[in-house]
Amino acid sequence: MFGKILIANRGEIAVRVIRACRDMGIVSVAVYSEADRNALHTQLADESICIGPALSRDSYLNANQIIGAALASRADAIHPGYGYLSENAAFAQACEDYGVTFIGPSPKALLLLGDKARAIETARNADVPTVPGSDGALPDVKSAKECAKRVGFPLMLKAAAGGGGRGIRLLRDVSEVEAAYSAASAEAQSFFGDGRLYIEKYIEHPRHIEFQILGDRHGTVIHLFERECSLQRRHQKMLEEAPSPFLTNQKRAEMGEAAVRLAKAAGYYGAGTVEFLIDANGRYYFMEMNPRIQVEHPVTELVTGIDLVSEQIRIALGAPLGYAQQDIDIKGHAMECRVNAEDPEHAFAPRPGTIAGLHVPGGPGVRVDSAIYQGYAVPPYYDSLLAKLIVHGHDRTEALARMKRAMAEFLVEGVTTNCDFHLRLLGLDAFCNGDYSVDTIGEML
Repeated sequence: MFGKILIANRGEIAVRVIRACRDMGIVSVAVYSEADRNALHTQLADESICIGPALSRDSYLNANQIIGAALASRADAIHPGYGYLSENAAFAQACEDYGVTFIGPSPKALLLLGDKARAIETARNADVPTVPGSDGALPDVKSAKECAKRVGFPLMLKAAAGGGGRGIRLLRDVSEVEAAYSAASAEAQSFFGDGRLYIEKYIEHPRHIEFQILGDRHGTVIHLFERECSLQRRHQKMLEEAPSPFLTNQKRAEMGEAAVRLAKAAGYYGAGTVEFLIDANGRYYFMEMNPRIQVEHPVTELVTGIDLVSEQIRIALGAPLGYAQQDIDIKGHAMECRVNAEDPEHAFAPRPGTIAGLHVPGGPGVRVDSAIYQGYAVPPYYDSLLAKLIVHGHDRTEALARMKRAMAEFLVEGVTTNCDFHLRLLGLDAFCNGDYSVDTIGEML
């Protein structure tokens, strides 16, 4: 067992990993920027180290500082959480070079799957259906225009090293390519340090469904079924549920097998998510793979009973998976809403500030993953996520009722949140009926 793990992240995911470490008897080390000196993760961890100024590029994206902190604290391993350096193959390799275990996939797998363009090529080689588009990343805007004409409009211009909805543009005409290429590339460079882009055919009114996979270092890979992630605003997920109300058992098994096939083709180990788009006729297409833990991982934990973060740590130690595919069942239904410091009445603008009052919901089937507390000053430098409200019920009807009840109880004073917007969303006929797509929120707005 690891004696000490450094968590190279902040916010609720850092708190989540610290709690897993404590459950497993592992000493935790938090890193923090100057803006996060009083953050909850720095207070809960056994040790904490400042790694730089407020801006992410000077702290949470500073690989040298993080590895230096791991060496100084004598940490055995680094857990990257999600975002930041979690998909950075060079960082994973540097951890390996310095004798610190990277809790995630191998650098080789990150190169194959963390890069969206390479991931699509890997999927095609594994006989997993893919969306028509460019063969890898585009070298320049001229190539983008030529590819766009060949693929046909509408289409998506996407960051090759991206995730979280960043570096993406929808194009409906060739006249839009040049400006969109410049903007998407700049955004991708800012968020991921990599401005390369690729093109995919745009599928009208699709559903976004992802499969959670786990693989050990001995070649065993299984899936933990799916999460429905179609409720999005500008490619940012807002509400997820498991299982999907759309999939049949036959389609679920088929897509799960495809996800496992892709992971095996990449020699993947650790936790990861294979993401698909599904059209109105039920045809599915591989979109990307996120080679890390996901924001929405708790819904899978609630319907399978498997602690994904603890499994990540055990896999990194070299332990085999303690179960086979046939041992995994879906138990009930779970939902997750992302509570953000943002103002839905003003284009969802971020609203940092100080939390003057806080009431967190509870009761049967309710879980809250968060890093906020009364008196906490929400910094303006990072993602606006305050908390994840997760519920579980015997079926979808009970889970929805519990989510409505819990969301109505969630009270944050001093900071504007999207809680009321979530209550509107939960009351939509399209959502209540399970008949929605990635365009549903845009249509509602």
